[in-house]
Amino acid sequence: MTDTSAPDPSGGSPAVPATTGENTPSPQFPPGSSGRRDLLVAAIFVVILVLAILIAMIGGLRHWFALHTGIVHGGPDPYYNFWSGFGSDLGEATLITAVFLGVYTGLRRMNCHSKGCWRMGHHPLQGTPYILCRHHHPDVPNGGASHEHILAAHEKFKAEEAARQNS
Repeated sequence: MTDTSAPDPSGGSPAVPATTGENTPSPQFPPGSSGRRDLLVAAIFVVILVLAILIAMIGGLRHWFALHTGIVHGGPDPYYNFWSGFGSDLGEATLITAVFLGVYTGLRRMNCHSKGCWRMGHHPLQGTPYILCRHHHPDVPNGGASHEHILAAHEKFKAEEAARQNS
């Protein structure tokens, strides 16, 4: 195998492959995200931090928050009302969220692999790992399969199977 890469001017290892312009390699995958996700996470963090500071600094707001979450006027210990009221719902919220995420993931794995399509994919595309809906699959008629179409597809399969066994 020959090295077709241009040497690095600093004397190190080759950094950029030398191309003549004809066979310029195209990227295998699309470029990454534009950074909006990081900005969203930072904004959510800032909002939570500002709310926490407001609750900690303003006495009336702190008392309202403590009263409505159940951590004041408690029973045997200061957090009795919290775990008997508002805090007891945290476990239920966690379980409900997990169930919804599981259902969403299951449905997302079964849908059509065409970008933006939410139909259920039932038809594998031969030669690829993709599963498509009847709308996007090239061999499935959109108006529904007639009896003649089903028989023609079966005959085609039998002919291919016979050719495969003979070879």
